[in-house]
Amino acid sequence: MAKQRTYYICSECGQEYQKWLGKCNVCNSWNTLEEVEADTSVKPSSVRAVKYSKLRDIGYDEDVRYDTGSEELNRVLGGGLVKGSLVLLSGDPGIGKSTLLLQICDYLGKEHEVLYVSGEESRRQIKLRAERLHVETDNLSLIADTDCNAIIAAIRQNKPDIVIVDSIQTVQLDNLSSSAGSLVQVRECTNSFMRLAKNEEIPIFIVGHVNKDGGIAGPKVLEHIVDTVLYFEGDKQLSYRILRAEKNRFGSTNEIGVFQMSECGLEEVQNPSAMLLSGRPVNVSGISILCTMEGTRPILAEVQALVTKTSFAAPRRVSNGFDYNRLCLILAVLEKRTGFLFGMFDIYINIIGGLRIDEPAADLAVAVALYSGLCDKPLPEDLFVLGEIGLGGEIRNSSHVSERIKEGERLGFKACIVPKAALQGLDKSKKYKINIMGVSNLQQAFKALDLYEQKKASAALKKEAAEAEKQSETDK
Repeated sequence: MAKQRTYYICSECGQEYQKWLGKCNVCNSWNTLEEVEADTSVKPSSVRAVKYSKLRDIGYDEDVRYDTGSEELNRVLGGGLVKGSLVLLSGDPGIGKSTLLLQICDYLGKEHEVLYVSGEESRRQIKLRAERLHVETDNLSLIADTDCNAIIAAIRQNKPDIVIVDSIQTVQLDNLSSSAGSLVQVRECTNSFMRLAKNEEIPIFIVGHVNKDGGIAGPKVLEHIVDTVLYFEGDKQLSYRILRAEKNRFGSTNEIGVFQMSECGLEEVQNPSAMLLSGRPVNVSGISILCTMEGTRPILAEVQALVTKTSFAAPRRVSNGFDYNRLCLILAVLEKRTGFLFGMFDIYINIIGGLRIDEPAADLAVAVALYSGLCDKPLPEDLFVLGEIGLGGEIRNSSHVSERIKEGERLGFKACIVPKAALQGLDKSKKYKINIMGVSNLQQAFKALDLYEQKKASAALKKEAAEAEKQSETDK
């Protein structure tokens, strides 16, 4: 009989322990250690030949990536699906993971053999969903099974070009005593698919569920195994979805893809800036426009700030889509450096469209929205701002200022407030059709807002006078 050794694994972070503990010392989670039996029997050793190659002798095909048919997905993947890669797609239930993968099967099936493995749906259910999404390719095959060894054997026998496993939590290995979906099963099944992808050079998509905290189930374990981790963000109650790369060995992790859920499935949003700015209110205080960079793509987004008198002993601070600690820092700088007091007001910050802003260049847009909400003074609708705020109230430089200005011009904005240091990096030979105002600190930013408002009012008065004069001449 084989000797059995018992150890424990944290289901949240994958840390191993020799004995059971109530709390994991790594992720500080309670009651997450699962008992696992390991086979410690001595097995006969077998040595197999390992391929030995020099780097200069290794060649590769030019067509190393597959076009998925979705420009947004290709952007996030780094240009397409790499041969032999293992891609983990995760997100909340019902966010659109299976819908996206089944949709790209229609395009991939034009030139490649695609295998869709489902442990959650029957083949008839997948057929009904494919008809709803208008997936009509003849090169799509289906497997409805949860036996990992049987699935891998079928893949080796039929040799499809692309494999999709939906989901990894339903697949299990019979030689493991733990149930399907446990940390050990998920890790070992993913390892099996990883070896298959590398040996056969078959790209494999695996769908992963999320745990109770909203993270990928077994995040640290799967993160080290797979090549790419994609995460679907967005509110299921809203139609917009954002696809973000948390890890990518073959591309940048800064790119995002924007989709819209419709009756026919997920549709690509080619112009995210126009989508995020659609429907914004007019002549309402506390609203500013920022231009953020998501990889190489500039995106204009709407920042809303609501400043209202508090009825609590301690005022509330709520932030949606923006870092809460960064909001507290901006409020402290505004009170110390500009004299605006927010201690008796509740503060609510919201980034419209479900977008999550992480870069410091959004600081000035949040500060301007807070200033507008506190003074109850609407900001110009054709102006956007960007810049990082320091503890001294200074406005620090940001990257890709030229690309942000071009995006504002393309969408019809007439003015922008940028860090003064960024003006030196602009191409002097280009003639911008937008009024660029450089500022060094918060006081200058607020003065620039007031001056631009006065300039617009003066221009509007002149225009009205000219039109009135022209009308009088016509009447004569």
